[in-house]
Amino acid sequence: MEDLARQLAELERIASAVAGEVVGAGALRGSADAELVDVLTAAGRVQRLVEAVLVETVGEVDDRHENPVPGDGRIAHRYGCHNVSELVQRTTRLSPASTGRLARLAKAVRQPVSLMGDLLEPTLPALRDVLRDGEAGVDGALAIAGPLLATGSRASREDLLTADRVLAAEARGEGPDAAPPACADQLRVQAQVWAMVLDPDGAEPCEAAAMRKRAFTLGVATEHGVPVRGMLMPEVAAQFQRIVDAVLNPRVDPGAVPGVRFIEEDPDADADMIAVDTRSRAQKQHDILAMTLGVAASSELLPTIGGAAPTLVVTVREEDLVSGRGWAHLEGATEPVALTAATHAACTGTIQRIVLDARGRITSLGTEERVFNRRQRRAIAVRDGGCIIPGCAVPAGWCEIHHVVEHAQGGPTHTDNGALLCWYHHRHLESSGWLIRMNRGVPEVMAPTWNDPYRRWRAVTTSKTRMLNAVLRP
Repeated sequence: MEDLARQLAELERIASAVAGEVVGAGALRGSADAELVDVLTAAGRVQRLVEAVLVETVGEVDDRHENPVPGDGRIAHRYGCHNVSELVQRTTRLSPASTGRLARLAKAVRQPVSLMGDLLEPTLPALRDVLRDGEAGVDGALAIAGPLLATGSRASREDLLTADRVLAAEARGEGPDAAPPACADQLRVQAQVWAMVLDPDGAEPCEAAAMRKRAFTLGVATEHGVPVRGMLMPEVAAQFQRIVDAVLNPRVDPGAVPGVRFIEEDPDADADMIAVDTRSRAQKQHDILAMTLGVAASSELLPTIGGAAPTLVVTVREEDLVSGRGWAHLEGATEPVALTAATHAACTGTIQRIVLDARGRITSLGTEERVFNRRQRRAIAVRDGGCIIPGCAVPAGWCEIHHVVEHAQGGPTHTDNGALLCWYHHRHLESSGWLIRMNRGVPEVMAPTWNDPYRRWRAVTTSKTRMLNAVLRP
C-alpha cells in the first residue's frame, strides 16, 4: 500500500509540473494543431486511468463501510463523515453527483468477495478491463453499464456477458464493424440497443413506472411567480422540446451584440438586420410554454368550462386600467398581478364591461367586444408572415394580434389596425423600446435608439409572397 501511495505521489508531481507548463507558462500557445491534438489525446487517457483508480477506491471504501471490521466501526464515521458520499466529496473535492456516479460504476465493475474471502467475477467483467486499461472513463463506462444493468433479472447472465464483451470491444475500437473507439454517447446508444434486445418486455414496466411518476404541480404563488415541479413522460417532454426547437430555430448571429440591431453603410440603402435575443434559454422556454397554452386554449379543441373555451379571465377596475396604476386579478390565482397582464389580455382578447354599484350589485352587463375573427386573422397572417419584430422566428399560427391603436383609444378591430406579435414581444412591447405603427394598412416598426441611431420606420414582414414581390419589384 505504501508503494501505491508513492507511485500516486510521483504521478501527482509529474501532473503538477505539466499543469504548471500548460496553464501557468502557457506552453500550448504557438504550438501546432497536431501537437494540440496529441496533448488532448494524452490528457484524456491519463484522466481515464485516474478515474479507474477512483472507481476502484470508492468501491473499496463503500465495501468497508457496509462491512466494517468488528470493533473498528464504519470507515466514514471514523473520519467524521456522515456517509461514504460525504467522505468521497471531502477527499476528492467532487460534487455529490460525480461521487454518486463513481459509486454506481463501482458496483458494476468491482470484484465482490465471497464469504470465504475469494474474489468473484464482477457483474460486467469486460467493462472492468476496459476501465482498467484506460479505454473508457466514467462517462463511457456508465454509458454501457446503465442500460445493461437496467435489464435486471430479465436478461440471462450469458446474454449480459455477451453484450458486455461486444460493447467493451466497441470502446476499444475492436468491435465487429471495425469502427474507431466509440465515445460515451455512441456507447450509450449501442448499450440501449443491446438492452432492448436483451429485455424486449422491459418497455412495459418502464411505461408503467413513467405513468405512475408522471406529475405536473403548481406551487404556492410568490411575489416572483408560481413555482412548478413534476415529472414529464418522455413523449410529452419530447413534444414540448420539438415546439421549443421550432421556435428557437436559430436565425441569429451569435457574435452580435444583444438585441436587434440595424447596420447601414449607406443611409439610403436597405438595412441588414442582425437579431440576437437577450433572454436566457429558460426564459425563452417559459415564453414558449405561455404561447403554447394560448394557442391550445383558442383552438376550440379543448373541453369547455361553463359552455365556453378555457379562457383566462383577467379583471381590473376601469379607473385603474385608465390611470395605469393598481392591480389586476386572474381567475384561479390567489395573488394579484401587475396591470400589464390586464392590458395584454385586453389587447388580445375580448372586453366585457360589468358595472357594479357601491353595494356590489350588477347594474350593467355589456356584451363582449373587439376580437379579431378568423378571416381577419388569416388575412393578417398572409400579410405579416409571423411576429413582426425583426429576427423573431415565431410563426403566424402561434402569434397574437396586437391592436396598434388601442381599442380604448378608438382603434378599430380591423386588419388595418392589427399586427402579429408573439407572446413575449406582445407582453413586453411597452418596455422593449420597439414602436409599431400602421402605414396605409402595412405595419412598420422603429427600433430602440441604441439599436438604430437612424430611428426610421421600416416596413417588416416574413411573408414569402411579400418578400418575393419586393425582390421582383422593378
